Order: sequence, then C-alpha cells, then structure tokens
Amino acid sequence: MYFITKNKLITATLIVSFILLGVFFSNHAKTSSETKQNQSYIISAQNYQLLQSTVKQLNVQPSHQLAIIKALAVNLNTQQLDLIQQKLKVKVHYNHQVKLAGGRAWGKRKWQPKAVVADYINATSVHRANNFGEAVTIGFLDTGLDQLTGLDNDLYGRDKAWGTYDAINNSVSNYDDEASGHGTHVASVATNSDYDVYGKIYGVAPNAAIVGIKAFDANGQATYADVIRGIDWALQVKEQINLRVLNMSFSGPVRSNYWDDPLNQAVMKAWQAGIVVVTSAGNTGPNPMTIGVPGNVPYIITVGAMTDNYTMDDAGDDVLATFSAAGPTYEGFVKPEIVAPGGHLSGLMSADSLIVTEHPEFHDGGRYFEMSGTSQATAVVSGVVALMLTDNPTLTPDQVKCRLISGARTARTDSGSLAYSVFQQGAGVVNAYDAIHSSTTDCANSDLNIAQDLNDEQHFSGPANIDVDGNFYIEGLGDDYIWHVGNNANNDDGYVWQPDVEIDRLIWKTGVDVDRLIWKTSFEVDRLIWKTNFDVDRLIWKTSVDFNANEKINVNNWVDQQ
Repeated sequence: MYFITKNKLITATLIVSFILLGVFFSNHAKTSSETKQNQSYIISAQNYQLLQSTVKQLNVQPSHQLAIIKALAVNLNTQQLDLIQQKLKVKVHYNHQVKLAGGRAWGKRKWQPKAVVADYINATSVHRANNFGEAVTIGFLDTGLDQLTGLDNDLYGRDKAWGTYDAINNSVSNYDDEASGHGTHVASVATNSDYDVYGKIYGVAPNAAIVGIKAFDANGQATYADVIRGIDWALQVKEQINLRVLNMSFSGPVRSNYWDDPLNQAVMKAWQAGIVVVTSAGNTGPNPMTIGVPGNVPYIITVGAMTDNYTMDDAGDDVLATFSAAGPTYEGFVKPEIVAPGGHLSGLMSADSLIVTEHPEFHDGGRYFEMSGTSQATAVVSGVVALMLTDNPTLTPDQVKCRLISGARTARTDSGSLAYSVFQQGAGVVNAYDAIHSSTTDCANSDLNIAQDLNDEQHFSGPANIDVDGNFYIEGLGDDYIWHVGNNANNDDGYVWQPDVEIDRLIWKTGVDVDRLIWKTSFEVDRLIWKTNFDVDRLIWKTSVDFNANEKINVNNWVDQQ
C-alpha cells in the first residue's frame, strides 16, 4: 500500500496488488528453439479472472498485471500463445517499446536565460490574479524528475514534489536521480518556480504540485506495459494527491485503430476517470497523417509546436515548427487540437544528465538547457490546464478541452485566411487568460461516447476526408478548411497568432459511428496480434503503412532547434 503524507509519497510497505504466480516445471517442456521464440505480449480478455487462471495453468508468470485494461503482460512462446487462444477469446498485442519526444537545439550558450513563455501565452495576466496553479497535481509520465530548485518548492517555499513512482520497477521513492534529463526539462517548462534576472517566472503553473511517473529509461525508451502500469498507478492515487493532469510527452507509431491499441485504451481510461491527458503530437512533421500514439486518441488534448523564430519581441515572424506532426488521424479526426511554444525553450536539467553530456553546447553551464520539441509544447499546455483547474476545479476533461480550443488564437494571412490548416495548427496557439475566461460549452467530444468505445460497443470516425488530388478537407465546411498539401506542407512565412478570429469549433465535437465512414478501412491481421497493414478501400488515402512489430516507442525524436 502506498501511504501519502503531505507533499510526499513514502513507501511504507509495498503490498503488490497483483497475485504472484508460482513458477513450476511446465507440463509442456520447452525446447531450446521454442525458448528463443519467447516474446513479450499484452493479452487482454473481457473475463480478466479467467485470463489469469488460463495463464497460470501454463506455469508462466506475468511481468505486469494491467487490470486497467483487463490485460496481462507475459512472455510466451508460440505454442503457449496458441494454447491461450484455443481456450479463451483474447486480444493479443506485442509489448512494444515507446520513446519520448525530444528536441535538438542549435544555438548559443546562455547564462540565466530569459523567462518568456508565460508572457507569450498570456499566463502572466493569470499570475497577476494570484493564480499560480495551486491545489492541482500534474503527473509527468516520462524519464523521472530530478529534485532541483524550482521543482521541489513553489513560489512561497512550500514543498510541492510528491516524489516519483518507478513504473519499471514498481516502486515509489521520495527522490529520483533522473539520468536522462528529459522528464525534468518537461516538468520545469510547466511548473518551474524560479525567477529570471528580470524577475519573471519560468513556469506556467509554478505552484502546481508535481509527481514523477517513471516509465522511460535514460535513453528515453519504454515498453507499453511499463507505460500502462504508470497510467494505472496514476488512477490509483489521483484522489489522494489530486492528480488532475497527466503530461505525456512521447509518441509512437500507429499500428492499429485508436480503440485497439492497449496504450490508448489506458489513456482513455484516465480521461474517463477525470484526468486531463495532455500529449504531444510528435516530432515527425510536417507531412499529413504523422500524429502518433497516443496523440491519435480523439478524446484527449494533442499538442503541436510553434516558435517565435528567435525574436521574442516580434510576433510578426512566428511560425509553426517544421517538426510538429500533423493530422488528420487515420480515423479522420482533426489533430492536433492546439499548438504551443516548443522552440528553443529553456528548462532545468542537471549537468550530468545524459542529454547534456551528449549536447553540452546547449547547456548554460549552470542549470538550464535549451531544447525544442512537441514535448516542451505539451508541458506548456499542461501548465495552462493546471491554471484552469485552479480557477475552476469543477471542470471536466471535456470542458477543459473545449475552453482551450475556444481560447486559442489562429495564425491568419493578411487576407484573413488560415495561414496553416487546422490539421497543422488545430484551433491555434494556446492562450491561458482566454481559456480561463471562456464560457464556451459543448464543443469537444460531445458526439463521442468513451464508455461505448472502451466497451468495444461502438467506435468513431472524424469529419476529415481527402479528395482525388490528395487534399485534406472537413466534411461540410468551406474552402478555408482545405489543406492543399501538394502546394506547401508547411508554410515558412511568419504570422501573428490573432485573437477573436473564430474557426468552426464543431470539428472537435463531431464523431460518427465508424460504420458510417466515408472511406472504409480494412486490416490484414497477423495472428491477431497487431494490425500490420493499413489499407483503405479504393486507395482514397493513397498510402500503405507497414509497421515493424519490434519498433520501439520513445520520447519524441530529437529535432533541430527552432
């Protein structure tokens, strides 16, 4: 059991919540060749207890009990997998690895960089009203958290760090010696309570409490099972520590429909339970249909990145970051919902972190490292969500999403048309003040049903489509919602992100039964493990996506500084 004390997680006794299965000699003796075929799978069934007993009969011990999605992670050979499938109706997936969302920096060494994010997204106006994100905990599912000044205390010197849950080793500690640096950097963008030399605050929500959920190793890699276990733990403690926001700055390749991916299922469970999940679009842009897992989940908030082009005082040359992944998703949903500053952001990172040792030229020689990526943009939005929930704790995740979209500012040309398509910029760049003061309702997820989705009763598609020329558009809307991909996949001109310019928010409300898809999807299935080939009837998408079953999922890939 985990015991929570004020602002700390203490491991008093760790009573493992799952039943340890005995290890005995198997009645089905393994040959050396069969042993070599062992593979880690995530196996789920509607009858979770029957699944457990069926696996127990094989005398194998699961590595992870994933009750959140009625699944087990277990190493099996092909013969054992066949036996399970003969006895029980199951869904089987490879226990893939995931990677975090990172960023490469080109730039000069700086000492004590300026704090610019809060001003840019209009969070400073929120701070003037004494809203700094109090009484809200943000969970960072990442590589861990270093206990650095700015992350361990809030603006008033109060302890705000709950410690770290290690999902890899299933343990809790008050302090974490993070080896990567990625998780610490992301958390500092959202919550750093340090001031710069001009007296401005670095973090968007400097008084928000933080908890680390460590599922990624020093190289930014994780397995699906570890990430899912981290999400499960967040649900277990959310009431005890008021965990309202879950930051997920990572992205992996899409291998199936969103509703069939086990990681996505766990993410949907968190959203359904009242946790606002904020995830990165990924650093695989600028081309269309590059949104990864779990950013392709239609319910949650997926964040792209923009940059001030190294001119913080000139808003007229701001651009969408070229690495920022774009939609639509394979099911036709518009992603990302929103974009945020993600270029050359300064954040806390220990000098001995792996990222710093690999790229020392981007460390200031003190405690700050400059980094780009949708990871950092995601953290900005997580901070804004904390401010929104401090202002109004009754907001549901769907209401938070709606008001974020409503308060965003779009990039427009001089003629008033969208400078970037909604598949690139979503509703525009986040604005903290406008999101908090928005009264908009019913503009996100209202035509979807997450309970039916999770119960495998009904699934949904979005309003996106593609014409014969390969241009993406929104069903029922005008020319402003057509992305002429062949002309320019990413516009490099600078634009001001303008307030009070409405777009049709209903595109994040719309969802239809998947049977009503304008284009029909079909999948070839390899042993019912993963969908290995994504073909679309009549080749309307003009694409075929093949996935390597052993492909890793990491923090977002390293990108050049923008």
